[in-house]
Parts: sequence; structure tokens; C-alpha cells
Amino acid sequence: MMNNTDYRYNKKILLAVDTSENSRRAVSYVSQMIGGLEGFNVIFLHVINPPEEDYFPTPTEHDKWLHQYRLKIESLLEKYRQILIHDGFDPKALALRIVLRYRPSIAECIIEEQNRLGCSTIVVGRQGLSRSEEILFGSVSSKLVGHAKSCTVWIVE
Repeated sequence: MMNNTDYRYNKKILLAVDTSENSRRAVSYVSQMIGGLEGFNVIFLHVINPPEEDYFPTPTEHDKWLHQYRLKIESLLEKYRQILIHDGFDPKALALRIVLRYRPSIAECIIEEQNRLGCSTIVVGRQGLSRSEEILFGSVSSKLVGHAKSCTVWIVE
């Protein structure tokens, strides 16, 4: 793993997305802000947050759901990738990454991936929770701002 100061100012962007409209806006924002500029690399990240194991009647149903969901997300990430290519990104500078949630929160997974991949910037769409929902459930963007170290966090609304 890299020392945090080694990648603090590089041009690697971790664009954490889900299926929301705010994620689409985050993709458009990155595309419009830096599309066509040399040296930027973007890694699209989606963290799969499956239902609890007891939600599915059998392990086979769980595996089927996971497979279908992964296909849906791969298609979505490819659409997002095409937006960036259209706006001038080099296709070789774009990567797609899908992980199953492996930490207690999605925000922790995003931070772990940012550290693992050595990205200097994390970009997410704002979740759109009301203030009371945010207090009750927490917010991925709020957790990222509060816990991400040695990187910049862009929250796009």
C-alpha cells in the first residue's frame, strides 16, 4: 500500500456511483469539469449492498439476485463510462470496479478502495436524505467528508 502523501495530488479519481440520479449528475460533473484534460484517470466504483442473507429463501436465490444485480450495474457503469469518453476522456484512462460490501458501511468500503487504489479524489453524488433521515441512518457523503484522509472529496448535488 502507498503512503498517503504519495498520492495526495495525483490525477486518479474514484467516482463512487449507485443507481441514483445524483450519481448520474456526479458523472456528468466530472465529465464536464475535466473531460479532455490530459493525465486524469477515473475509476468507477459501485459497492453492492445486498439484502440480508435471510431475505432469500435459498442460497441459489441469493446467487441469482447477485448475478442479475451485477449485470445491471455493469451495464450502468458502461453507460457512465461512455459519457466520459464522449466528453474527451481516453478510454484507457477509465476503469470499472464492482465490489461486494465488505465493511460495516458503504462509506468505509469507498475509503478502503480509495486507499487501495491510490486515488487523490473521491467523487459521489449527494444521497438526498432529509435532515432527520440523515441523522437516523447516516449519509455516505457525510461519512466520507468526516473520515476520508489525505484526499479531496467532491459531493455533487
